[in-house]
Amino acid sequence: MASLSAQNRSILLLALASFASATAMRICDSMLPRLAAEFGTSTGQAGVTVTAFAVAYGLLQMFFGPMGDRYGKFRVVAIATFACAIGSAGAVLASDLDMLIVCRALSGAAGAGIVPLSMAWIGDNVPYEQRQTTLARFLTGTILGMSLGQVAGGVFTDTIGWRWAFGALAAGYVIVGTMLWREVQRQDAAAPAQPDEQAGPETAGVPVARHGFVAQVRTVFGVSWARVILATVFLEGLLVFGALAFVPTYLHDQFGLSLTAAGAVVAVYAVGGLLYTLVARQVLRWLGERGLVKSGGLVLGLAFMAYWLGPSWGWALGASLVAGFGYYLLHATLQTHATQMVPSARGTAVAWFASCLFLGQAVGVALAGVFVDAAGAAVLFGTSAVLLPLLGAGFAWALQRHTRAKSSGITA
Repeated sequence: MASLSAQNRSILLLALASFASATAMRICDSMLPRLAAEFGTSTGQAGVTVTAFAVAYGLLQMFFGPMGDRYGKFRVVAIATFACAIGSAGAVLASDLDMLIVCRALSGAAGAGIVPLSMAWIGDNVPYEQRQTTLARFLTGTILGMSLGQVAGGVFTDTIGWRWAFGALAAGYVIVGTMLWREVQRQDAAAPAQPDEQAGPETAGVPVARHGFVAQVRTVFGVSWARVILATVFLEGLLVFGALAFVPTYLHDQFGLSLTAAGAVVAVYAVGGLLYTLVARQVLRWLGERGLVKSGGLVLGLAFMAYWLGPSWGWALGASLVAGFGYYLLHATLQTHATQMVPSARGTAVAWFASCLFLGQAVGVALAGVFVDAAGAAVLFGTSAVLLPLLGAGFAWALQRHTRAKSSGITA
């Protein structure tokens, strides 16, 4: 097992990789009106640049999970980070919307190996009782990346051009990938005969899956609790990020904000997420896991109601802050359980968790594009405001049943 300092260094590097990946994920949100104008299409059609990334990101995670279980999670993350630079570099040269969509899909496909395998690596190396707090620290990279993506997309678009945003992403991926690969070499030198997925305390005595892709997927879906978590996170991605992707466009159209300002307002979401990481330990102690998910659903509902009914753009500032805090109240418990739902195939299990989240996002953005083009963003925000509290309450009920079954010795 690695020393604490080496473990912290590894987690920091994984957080940097997740930062780059999350930045790429949200980079197009604030560009949509400009992309639509430049390529002569609707905002909803320009939104396919978001959908393509999310679909590829979601689908390819299904394959990266078994790769991480077999070849080493940290190593695969490093290689995937280098591969992400290719799609971003291609986006710089895109001559039409179709080519841009293809490059976004390539970026999403390569990025699929970063966040879920990072979470699985943490699951392998950090005991369960410390894992929610550690994952909260790791999430800082993802939160900041999502925030920067929305702001940077608007800033580049309003100043030197949207293509430069993708150029900056490509450079960032190369830098982070180099640092990750050096860490892989350090890990190999420290424990050349010990795969990282077997090094941590949570895999001691647990047989690690070494079967083919189909067998590992069957192992995951054979666990009923895993199916509940995967369905819940799919709906979470659909309801939260499908609507959130169109908030900058709504603020631009409704209140006349520049794309930079609209992206910055939505980026306050990250402040709420960072606030959660600072109080995660205390809030978990006060509310427990069931209280966290119920509160998360309610807080998210209030946030989207503020987007929906706010009479000025200033309301969106508060809504973004509340949305970020509420999302991680709900999502943190989901992802912590995801790292433990199938320990024998943890990489595959967490990859499917992330896959379902981003497939939900992809479906959500696609549906949201239809809503926005046909009825406007208000219908979109209102739907999320109503359904998210129900989702939180439903998962809290399922979590209670799972806990009772586990204490009674019933296993899925």
